[in-house]
Amino acid sequence: MKLISWNVNGLRACLGKGFGDFFTGAGADIFCIQETKMQQDQSELVLPGYEQYWNSAVKKGYSGTAVFTRLKPLAVTWGLGIEEHDQEGRLITLEFDEFYLVNVYTPNSQRGLLRLEYRLRWESDFRNYLLQLDRNKPVVMCGDLNVAHEEIDIKNPKANRKNAGFTDEERNSMTVLLASGFTDSFRALYPEKRDAYTWWSYMMNARARNIGWRIDYFIVSDRLKDVIAAAHIYPDIMGSDHCPVGLELHPPLSPQ
Repeated sequence: MKLISWNVNGLRACLGKGFGDFFTGAGADIFCIQETKMQQDQSELVLPGYEQYWNSAVKKGYSGTAVFTRLKPLAVTWGLGIEEHDQEGRLITLEFDEFYLVNVYTPNSQRGLLRLEYRLRWESDFRNYLLQLDRNKPVVMCGDLNVAHEEIDIKNPKANRKNAGFTDEERNSMTVLLASGFTDSFRALYPEKRDAYTWWSYMMNARARNIGWRIDYFIVSDRLKDVIAAAHIYPDIMGSDHCPVGLELHPPLSPQ
């Protein structure tokens, strides 16, 4: 089973920058995107063989997530069921026979950490949501989590220590999540791999110089750790300031 996740930073723009070529070539069973920045009816996106599920923000041109899947889900849920968190289209959950697929675009704490307090409330509520799902069946969660977890996940850790996405509070929240029964699939396979990033600033020629952050993840329930066949980062795929990430799982998945 092959899964792809990509923050496209505006799907309409990305469609003109090679999205279709990568989508077709990837051949994913499930393809998740974040930061669609659009409503579904604003583009006639035809993806033969895939069902489409969208969650758009109330505010036009902002945030948003979508899932394109060849596998028919048993059920689909939009948001956390908490009004404060469900205005920005940040979450879609698909239930399958053996697992839940959760596509998420975590709120950014923003410049000056203006939204850090809200971000931490989101993190707590989202973690509780994942634990609730995990009690029923395993979880595969993917998306832009807007945090570089460890120093190995960012090019310049000391310079960014108090910046959004690398504060002690955000990193600790990620640590708590993983300690509660989840595995970072990429680090499970590559615990020491450096210079593996998924986001680069558009400034200072950062991508060409590989001055980046790893903030896009596939996180799985611990009991799926043994069925992780491969974890990918696709830094050569352009079209966004993020690159896609991938996960391959060996079916059958672990028992519930």
